[in-house]
Amino acid sequence: MDSLPLKIDFINFYFLKMDSVRQNKISRLLLKETGEIFQRESFRLFNGAMITVTEVRASADLSVAKIYLSLFSTINNPQELIDKVNENKSKIRFELGKRVKNQLRKVPELIFYIDDSLDKMERIEKLLKGEDPDKKQYRFIK
Repeated sequence: MDSLPLKIDFINFYFLKMDSVRQNKISRLLLKETGEIFQRESFRLFNGAMITVTEVRASADLSVAKIYLSLFSTINNPQELIDKVNENKSKIRFELGKRVKNQLRKVPELIFYIDDSLDKMERIEKLLKGEDPDKKQYRFIK
Protein backbone atom coordinates (compact mmCIF):
# COMPACT_ATOMS: atom_id res chain seq x y z
CA MET A 1 0.00 0.00 0.00
CA ASP A 2 2.90 2.39 0.63
CA SER A 3 4.11 2.20 -2.97
CA LEU A 4 0.82 3.53 -4.38
CA PRO A 5 1.33 7.20 -3.32
CA LEU A 6 4.91 7.05 -4.55
CA LYS A 7 3.69 5.82 -7.94
CA ILE A 8 1.09 8.60 -8.17
CA ASP A 9 3.70 11.22 -7.24
CA PHE A 10 6.01 9.93 -9.98
CA ILE A 11 3.21 10.10 -12.56
CA ASN A 12 2.33 13.67 -11.52
CA PHE A 13 6.01 14.66 -11.68
CA TYR A 14 6.37 13.10 -15.12
CA PHE A 15 3.40 14.93 -16.59
CA LEU A 16 4.28 18.24 -14.97
CA LYS A 17 7.72 18.24 -16.56
CA MET A 18 6.74 17.03 -20.03
CA ASP A 19 5.05 19.12 -22.70
CA SER A 20 1.61 18.07 -23.80
CA VAL A 21 0.97 16.44 -27.14
CA ARG A 22 -0.86 19.59 -28.27
CA GLN A 23 2.14 21.78 -27.33
CA ASN A 24 4.45 19.53 -29.32
CA LYS A 25 2.18 19.61 -32.38
CA ILE A 26 1.85 23.39 -32.26
CA SER A 27 5.61 23.75 -31.77
CA ARG A 28 6.31 21.60 -34.83
CA LEU A 29 3.73 23.53 -36.88
CA LEU A 30 5.24 26.87 -35.85
CA LEU A 31 8.76 25.56 -36.56
CA LYS A 32 7.78 24.53 -40.09
CA GLU A 33 5.87 27.70 -40.93
CA THR A 34 8.29 30.22 -39.42
CA GLY A 35 11.15 28.39 -41.13
CA GLU A 36 9.44 28.85 -44.49
CA ILE A 37 8.69 32.51 -43.71
CA PHE A 38 12.34 33.21 -42.88
CA GLN A 39 13.47 31.31 -45.97
CA ARG A 40 11.23 33.33 -48.30
CA GLU A 41 11.43 36.75 -46.64
CA SER A 42 15.00 36.90 -45.33
CA PHE A 43 16.45 38.49 -48.45
CA ARG A 44 13.90 41.31 -48.44
CA LEU A 45 13.63 41.91 -44.69
CA PHE A 46 17.10 41.04 -43.40
CA ASN A 47 19.49 42.04 -46.19
CA GLY A 48 20.09 38.50 -47.41
CA ALA A 49 21.04 37.03 -44.04
CA MET A 50 20.46 33.31 -43.76
CA ILE A 51 18.24 32.64 -40.75
CA THR A 52 17.32 29.13 -39.69
CA VAL A 53 14.68 28.28 -37.11
CA THR A 54 16.21 25.56 -34.94
CA GLU A 55 13.61 25.14 -32.20
CA VAL A 56 10.21 26.42 -31.13
CA ARG A 57 8.82 26.04 -27.61
CA ALA A 58 5.16 26.84 -27.03
CA SER A 59 3.92 27.79 -23.57
CA ALA A 60 1.33 25.62 -21.81
CA ASP A 61 -1.53 27.96 -22.76
CA LEU A 62 -0.13 28.40 -26.30
CA SER A 63 -0.06 32.18 -25.94
CA VAL A 64 3.73 32.54 -26.23
CA ALA A 65 6.17 30.85 -28.58
CA LYS A 66 9.92 31.04 -27.96
CA ILE A 67 11.69 30.76 -31.30
CA TYR A 68 15.41 29.94 -31.42
CA LEU A 69 17.25 31.17 -34.50
CA SER A 70 20.58 30.18 -35.98
CA LEU A 71 22.08 33.15 -37.78
CA PHE A 72 24.49 33.27 -40.71
CA SER A 73 25.12 36.73 -42.06
CA THR A 74 27.68 39.27 -43.11
CA ILE A 75 26.80 41.33 -40.04
CA ASN A 76 29.42 40.60 -37.39
CA ASN A 77 27.12 41.29 -34.45
CA PRO A 78 24.26 38.77 -34.24
CA GLN A 79 22.40 41.05 -31.83
CA GLU A 80 21.90 43.57 -34.66
CA LEU A 81 20.22 40.86 -36.72
CA ILE A 82 17.98 39.86 -33.81
CA ASP A 83 17.04 43.53 -33.44
CA LYS A 84 16.02 43.56 -37.13
CA VAL A 85 13.98 40.41 -36.58
CA ASN A 86 12.26 42.04 -33.60
CA GLU A 87 11.54 45.16 -35.67
CA ASN A 88 9.75 42.95 -38.21
CA LYS A 89 8.03 40.79 -35.59
CA SER A 90 4.55 42.08 -36.48
CA LYS A 91 5.05 41.27 -40.18
CA ILE A 92 6.28 37.77 -39.31
CA ARG A 93 3.35 37.19 -36.93
CA PHE A 94 0.86 38.43 -39.54
CA GLU A 95 2.29 36.11 -42.19
CA LEU A 96 2.28 33.26 -39.68
CA GLY A 97 -1.37 34.00 -38.87
CA LYS A 98 -2.31 33.71 -42.53
CA ARG A 99 -0.61 30.33 -42.73
CA VAL A 100 -1.98 28.76 -39.52
CA LYS A 101 -5.45 30.32 -39.46
CA ASN A 102 -7.13 26.91 -39.82
CA GLN A 103 -5.11 25.26 -37.04
CA LEU A 104 -4.98 28.00 -34.38
CA ARG A 105 -7.53 30.47 -33.12
CA LYS A 106 -4.96 32.93 -31.86
CA VAL A 107 -1.40 33.32 -33.11
CA PRO A 108 1.00 33.20 -30.15
CA GLU A 109 3.25 36.09 -29.21
CA LEU A 110 6.67 35.49 -30.75
CA ILE A 111 9.87 35.86 -28.74
CA PHE A 112 13.12 35.38 -30.66
CA TYR A 113 16.37 34.07 -29.20
CA ILE A 114 19.78 33.38 -30.66
CA ASP A 115 20.49 29.65 -30.71
CA ASP A 116 24.08 29.22 -29.65
CA SER A 117 23.98 25.44 -29.24
CA LEU A 118 26.40 24.94 -32.16
CA ASP A 119 28.94 27.25 -30.51
CA LYS A 120 28.56 25.39 -27.22
CA MET A 121 28.97 22.04 -28.97
CA GLU A 122 32.13 23.24 -30.72
CA ARG A 123 33.54 24.51 -27.41
CA ILE A 124 32.86 21.17 -25.70
CA GLU A 125 34.54 19.28 -28.56
CA LYS A 126 37.63 21.47 -28.22
CA LEU A 127 37.72 20.91 -24.47
CA LEU A 128 37.47 17.15 -24.96
CA LYS A 129 40.33 17.25 -27.47
CA GLY A 130 42.43 19.19 -24.97
CA GLU A 131 42.56 22.37 -27.07
CA ASP A 132 42.07 25.89 -25.78
CA PRO A 133 38.46 26.75 -26.73
CA ASP A 134 39.02 30.52 -26.50
CA LYS A 135 41.97 30.51 -28.90
CA LYS A 136 41.03 31.60 -32.42
CA GLN A 137 42.14 29.22 -35.11
CA TYR A 138 42.57 30.41 -38.65
CA ARG A 139 42.51 28.07 -41.58
CA PHE A 140 44.57 29.03 -44.58
CA ILE A 141 43.65 27.81 -48.02
CA LYS A 142 46.60 27.02 -50.26
